[in-house]
Formats: sequence, C-alpha cells, structure tokens
Amino acid sequence: MPVRFDQAGFDPAALAAHRELTVSVCLPAYNEAETVGQIVAAVRHDLVERHPLVDEIVVLDDGSTDATAAIAHDAGASVVAVDSVLAELSSGSGKGDALWKSLYVSRGDVVCWLDADIRNFSASFVTGLLGPLLLRDDIAFTKGFYRRPLGDAPTGGGRVTELMVRPLLSHLFPELGGIVQPLAGEYAGRRELLESIPFVEGWGVEIGMLIDVVQRLGIDAIAQVDLGVRVHRNRPLEELGPQALAILVTVLQRAGLASNDTIAALRRFDQDLDEEVVAVETRQRPPMATIGAYGTRVGDELSA
Repeated sequence: MPVRFDQAGFDPAALAAHRELTVSVCLPAYNEAETVGQIVAAVRHDLVERHPLVDEIVVLDDGSTDATAAIAHDAGASVVAVDSVLAELSSGSGKGDALWKSLYVSRGDVVCWLDADIRNFSASFVTGLLGPLLLRDDIAFTKGFYRRPLGDAPTGGGRVTELMVRPLLSHLFPELGGIVQPLAGEYAGRRELLESIPFVEGWGVEIGMLIDVVQRLGIDAIAQVDLGVRVHRNRPLEELGPQALAILVTVLQRAGLASNDTIAALRRFDQDLDEEVVAVETRQRPPMATIGAYGTRVGDELSA
C-alpha cells in the first residue's frame, strides 16, 4: 500500500526554504477558458511570488478555440502551443501527447501536472503533491486523491474509475488496488523517472503511467496525497465510452493481453439506434530521454 499524506501537512514556506530541486507546474488545456486563469493565478501568487516554491508555470494549449491561451498568459503562465513542440516528429493527439511534450518545454527537476478544469482549485494541491518529493528521497512519484461529487450529490464522480479501472486493476494488477484515484489528473514526479517511460497519447496516459512507474520502481516509490474535494467538469456519458476503451486497451497491453495497435474502434449506437464507430487513440510516445532533440537540449543546458 503506498504511503499516504494530507495536503494540509505541507507548509509552502517551509518547503520553499529547504528545497534543493527546481519545480515546473504544467497544465494541458483544451478550451478551459473558464477555469485555467484562476488555477494559474493561484499558483503564481501563492507559490511563485509569495513563497518561491515553483520555478515555472507552463500551459500546453492543445488547439483551443476559446480564450484559453490568452487567459493563461495574462494570469502568468508561459503558454506553448502543443503542435509547435517537436514539430519535426510525427504528429500526435490527445492529453498524453500534451503531457509528453510538456517534458520537453519545461525545465524543472520535478514536474507537477494539473488538470485545467478544476473549479475549486487551491495552491495546496501543488504543495501536497510536491511535499513528499521534496522531503523524501525514496518517493519518486506522487498521486492525488480526493472526493468526487457528481452534480449536487457529494459522491458519484469517477464513473470510469469505478466501473472500468478498479475491476481491471483488481484482476490484472492487484498491487495497484490500493490507489484511491488511479485516473487522477493531479500528480507529480521526478524528471529522471518521467523521461524514462512512454506516454500513451490519449486517455490511457494516466493509467499507463501509473503501471509503468510501479513496474519500474515498485509500489513503495509512490505516495498518495489527500487533496480533499475536487470539483470539475463532469463529462456526459457519450464522452466516457471512448475514454473507457482507451484505458481498457492500455491496461490490457501492459498485461500482455492486447496487441500494440495504434487505434481502437468503439462500436455503439446513437439516440436513433443507428450504429456509429468511434476511433479511439491508443498510440504512445517513446520515453522522452530517447528523443535526440531532448538530449541535445539537456546537454546544452548542462554546459551553459
């Protein structure tokens, strides 16, 4: 069982005073104009200006058609268009592609990822995730967990987790059964670990990363952090099917029970009972450390 911490147990002033590692906070974002600004502003005010704990805030804008990029920039983030990063490589898509590219554009020894749709964000989300990494050498990866309301109900969020992920992990990867929120979008890790593992491009990125981290370092290298309650945009049911299929394929691939096909097909029926086929992204990017341009960039920084 991974060790647990509470976000309230980490004081940002104390962490800032004693830290020896640099920190990047990165947010993948697509049409999150309603929420991304308040998240960036909170991190900048509390953890850059008030307590010097975070060295950079980077928003990876994945082709937003609203004001996400402008709002994030005005709030104090460096905004990078996903398509502009490593453009010489094959094109990618999905959240995992944005997360992977954030390793290239960020510089921190520790990378902390946040979803950009959190409606009740607090900077303690970040201090909670960073605390174990900054204070304990044996922790390489931290994963947030929380209570997930659904609409007006205090619980019920995380439908894909409860219906798909927990049964899969319980059966195929029981050592991960103690992870409270395996799909949580709030997590952090040491760069040398993150750059050494592949990233699933689509919705399978979180579960793939979790399995890969445990297989590489063992369950004791992970810490879970209680972040309280997380309120965000709950997706309608029709958007959860493709997400569930991407996760299913990712887990089965890592269990050696599925091929490494790059696209899966979800067959379902619309409201008129007409069949439709939805293509689901299951490609993965190789470990960032294997990308020549990344090695060159890191080498240049070390020699500067």
